[in-house]
Amino acid sequence: MKFLGNVLATIVGLFLFFVIGFFMLILVAAIFGGGDSESVSVKSNSVLEFNLSKVTEDYAGKYKDPWVTVFETEKNVGLMDVIASIEEAAQDDNIKGISILNDENGIGIAQTKAVRDALVDFKKSGKFIVAYSNSYSQKEYYLNSVADTIYLNPQGEVDFKGLATEVMYFKDLQEKSGVHMEVIRHGKYKSAVEPFLENHMSEPNREQLTAMLNSIWSSVVEDISQSRKVPVDQLNAIANGLLARTPEGAKSLKLIDKIAYEDEYHAGLRKALGVKDKDDDYNKIDLSDYARNVSLTPKNIGASDKIAVIYAQGEILQGEGDVNYIGEKSIIRSLQEIRKDKKVKAVVLRVNSPGGSALTSDLIWREIELTKKKLPVVVSMGNYAASGGYYISCNANKIFAEKSTITGSIGVFGTLPNVTPLATKIGITTEQVKTHQNAAGYSPFRPLDDNYRAVVLDEIERIYKDFTTKVAKGRNMNVAAVDSIGQGRVWTGEQALKIGLVDKIGGMDDAIKEAAALGKTNDYRTVDYPEYDKKFEDMFANFPFGQSREAFIKEEIGNENYQTLQKIQAITRRKGIQAAMPFTIDIH
Repeated sequence: MKFLGNVLATIVGLFLFFVIGFFMLILVAAIFGGGDSESVSVKSNSVLEFNLSKVTEDYAGKYKDPWVTVFETEKNVGLMDVIASIEEAAQDDNIKGISILNDENGIGIAQTKAVRDALVDFKKSGKFIVAYSNSYSQKEYYLNSVADTIYLNPQGEVDFKGLATEVMYFKDLQEKSGVHMEVIRHGKYKSAVEPFLENHMSEPNREQLTAMLNSIWSSVVEDISQSRKVPVDQLNAIANGLLARTPEGAKSLKLIDKIAYEDEYHAGLRKALGVKDKDDDYNKIDLSDYARNVSLTPKNIGASDKIAVIYAQGEILQGEGDVNYIGEKSIIRSLQEIRKDKKVKAVVLRVNSPGGSALTSDLIWREIELTKKKLPVVVSMGNYAASGGYYISCNANKIFAEKSTITGSIGVFGTLPNVTPLATKIGITTEQVKTHQNAAGYSPFRPLDDNYRAVVLDEIERIYKDFTTKVAKGRNMNVAAVDSIGQGRVWTGEQALKIGLVDKIGGMDDAIKEAAALGKTNDYRTVDYPEYDKKFEDMFANFPFGQSREAFIKEEIGNENYQTLQKIQAITRRKGIQAAMPFTIDIH
């Protein structure tokens, strides 16, 4: 038995030795040779092949633990890497043009605008942009409309019909199921909780949604009109009558240029690049590979000064934070590190968030307030900077937004699930024993009493007053004026400019230039934050066997239903009183 024990111990020891050795080799390779191994050369006479299918966030993220970076299953790039690569491609002699081929993307409308603007600037270099799709969704057409030549499959269509949104109501379902939400809110427009209170849309909510959609649509058709040389009135008539639904209709109305199959599109590219043999392929490089190359060689590496760019993206929750959600720990740590770096002359806070935890928002607001005492802070708003997203933006020195950014939503709400009717129906009762009147707090098995409702409402009113006071101070307005444009109402960036919630319409580049001017520097480079404190053991969830559950669920219920499931899970993660946007807007 002792002999067998020694053999087993030896085998286990050898196994651990080889496993640890393998991991150490990977780590050493990543630390000392990772950058070079990812470098991709660009052949002369190449086309940059555009593909945003794997790009969702502005920032791809950095991590303190090198093991996390090593074991990422996909080396994703952020939207800002994409925009930087478009700017670089305009100066790259090896890149002759851009091909947008069947591009399906999951980015928002303001992000799409940012990419589109970069493509408009790219065309100023004299290089071409061509686009092909089997069928254009409305958002994809908005991006592709910048191309010099737009191809459409003979059996395809252009989905060009205007914007709409749909809100689901649960009041009757609650009554039938016996499970309902106790709602306490401030703001007549704070419609995040309206579906639990009504079975139809309120007039204030209809008013704000109509104004918002019209504002976004105006921005979209103005850009398309400039690129396609089609009057805005005509574009609206096309949308109203669904006149672009056939390839022939889209071409006759000048929304596309050519009706062709994909092989004919590639033949056109070969001709444009001077590839004479029709059997020869033309040189191309994938956008993600090119973007990674650009990110590995940052601009102005020898500059004496820095502009710190902090990305705050996703719902605002409590904790460390990651590329998909905002946590106070990583943001606060970044701001504290930045204040100690004497080379940093200004800060740009890139906000892409519908809001979330009021407490976390306030903690980040405070750290920005401390940072402003040493450095100017400029905010660049993405798709959303609403509710808590606006809370963390309002005290910046300058605020930039895209025309289609969704912002404002200055309001507060709380929801408490109550299962009293259901519990009664199935025979569950509860009894309480307590030392003081409010010792038991809230129980989902008992109706919300007036005393506890008053306590929660008082807390919501306190937070709303604090929110509006901070907005008033940051925007140099009085509290009454903020309240008149608050009440939970959402605004587009274009509307927000008129009422004083933002300072200028512009993208990230504009915000960085403003930060440099406020920081009094001309010789600078940008440095991205946060660096997330994610642990190596967390990465096992991203291994193929860890991802199989996600892949299986997506396959079984479909991607759209999976996204709905994620939203439900996000709601269950919320803690405390919320400063969150009332709804999500998807532009297709």
